[in-house]
Amino acid sequence: MRWGPWPPARRDGFLFCSYLRPAAGASPQRPGHGADGGDRDLRGHRPARPPPHPGVAQLRRHLPVPGLRRAHRHLPQIGHGDVVPAQTIPNWERAPWLEQIYFRATLQDTAARRLITTHLPARVLAPALQQSKAKVIYVARNPKDVAVSFYHFHRLAKFLPDPGSFDTFLTRFLEGTVHYGSWFDHVKGWLGQRQLLDIFYVTYEELHQDLCGTAQRLGTFLGCPLGLETLGALEQHCSFVAMRDNAMANYTLIPPEIMDHSQGRFMRKGVVGDWHNHFSPEQNTRFNRLYQEEMGDLELPGCWPMA
Repeated sequence: MRWGPWPPARRDGFLFCSYLRPAAGASPQRPGHGADGGDRDLRGHRPARPPPHPGVAQLRRHLPVPGLRRAHRHLPQIGHGDVVPAQTIPNWERAPWLEQIYFRATLQDTAARRLITTHLPARVLAPALQQSKAKVIYVARNPKDVAVSFYHFHRLAKFLPDPGSFDTFLTRFLEGTVHYGSWFDHVKGWLGQRQLLDIFYVTYEELHQDLCGTAQRLGTFLGCPLGLETLGALEQHCSFVAMRDNAMANYTLIPPEIMDHSQGRFMRKGVVGDWHNHFSPEQNTRFNRLYQEEMGDLELPGCWPMA
């Protein structure tokens, strides 16, 4: 099995990509996606200009890959009522990644309301967030669909290890030895912060089933009530088809040495329950057993069928 040009790094008990940490000689001004650990400029991947509106930071927390693209799209529209940035500015500029080495330079010396993206677990961020005014938006998804989506993303992303077969990848996913660690620990960690943080918990399934209703609740959470015109724009511009065909959201701007577009689309299907097309009966039984052991009778704000 090929595990990439460099191994994953481990910190505080979870794995993350080596490209997320600066290598010797790497500049913090630009994204360090180079396979050699150095600096590389991506087309359209410039440091973001935070929107010039006063307010608190909005930290979007989510599990790797699935579900967050719609959040990328509709959060700026909710906050500012403007769809133009979603058509002209890449996602990673409008909501820069906390893990990236260019992040500090991107957001320094500004007091504007900011939208920040991260995959980090609660044990890493929660202590600092508890001392801040940040609003946290946590996006979760059926873990079986997460496993499938993350598997396909590994096939595209050259900065991640080769996933091997789906069964091999699923074993690592259940062991929590994929990047960012265990799905179970991740979800439980952030659920445990509901009484300690100003947090909005939403599932991919909710976004898929009722985008406008979810957007209205999110707008209330952010203190940005939505009018009918804004809701109509959200429904139009945040549909899966619109996002799939928009270069600002579909990651086709990322060069092939970073993402192998011949392996498929980044915006793959945008459906609920695609795991049924990948899981064998044995894999499903194994997954359900661990899910019950880890999650038990934990009350989740959203639910998904595991059968």
